[in-house]
Amino acid sequence: MLTTSNMASEETFKNFIIRIMDMLEGAYLVRYDLNLLPIFVALMEERSVTRAAERVGMTQPALSNALGRLRFMLQDQLFVRERYGIQPTPIALELSPVIAEALAMLDDAVLGQQDFDPVKAERVLTIAPNGYVEFVLVPAIVARLQKVAPGIKLRLTPYGNDLVETGVVSGTTALVLGRIVDPPENLVVQHMMDEGLSCIVRADHPDIGDSITREQFERLKHVNVVPPGRMRAGLFKALSQQQLRRDVAISVTNFFAVAEMVAVTDYCATLPNLICRKLAHDPRLKVLPPPVDLGTFPVEMAWHVRYRHDPAHRWLRTLIGEVAETLAATKATDV
Repeated sequence: MLTTSNMASEETFKNFIIRIMDMLEGAYLVRYDLNLLPIFVALMEERSVTRAAERVGMTQPALSNALGRLRFMLQDQLFVRERYGIQPTPIALELSPVIAEALAMLDDAVLGQQDFDPVKAERVLTIAPNGYVEFVLVPAIVARLQKVAPGIKLRLTPYGNDLVETGVVSGTTALVLGRIVDPPENLVVQHMMDEGLSCIVRADHPDIGDSITREQFERLKHVNVVPPGRMRAGLFKALSQQQLRRDVAISVTNFFAVAEMVAVTDYCATLPNLICRKLAHDPRLKVLPPPVDLGTFPVEMAWHVRYRHDPAHRWLRTLIGEVAETLAATKATDV
């Protein structure tokens, strides 16, 4: 995993050319069509000819033809077919980090020279927020974009069960926002803020006043929000560490359903503080601190290494970071 703190050194364009030629000399790529490099990377990351063709905007026959030229050039099969896709050969695995680094350096050199004016720019960027970020941060991000960059449009794609499904690992999705678990080496991860947890019950709950005890928490029925894949570990782990039992009556797939469930039942829900901050304005509900300290969880964003110096991408990352910082600074006084 790359972080924003370990990318300080920059090479001059001349040194970059010398280095890329040195890296590729053994593979004989400098004497051939360098347009084959992105195809190699797409095949490595997608492990599917069909998906790789879609990613690079080619027909499947055209990509198969390009793969044939790669095989001839490198004198290796590179990828072998299996039941559920393709798998790289040992030679392909050896070449992969060299080629990926070469492309990233080329992107850095070219994109770093481009100007970006957010006021005039017109671009569609795809991001993959988890349910929490979509509920809390995305409205504030869109409001900021409307004011400072009206031509920048966002397309949201599902967070999915893992990072591969979001498209961020292959680079087809610009950013993934949420809790990043076990990121691969080609992702840059940036911490935005830490978030805590609170409880909500209906305002006229017959058994709960201005606080909730451990015994009351364990006696109540609960509404659970089911996050995707391994993301569910956070709250479950915190409850387990505190040996706090939770009797789940219903599990929903998003935060939007929670308020309605709690408002018409005697159930309780344990949610992130910034979501509780929004729900606190609903007169049907009341927000309470949890009966024990459930700790915090990180909120992060991640992007493919090839976007590190893309001016538009870098500008958007800065804007999102500022929005998150503003929300984090005000949450303590508003909940």
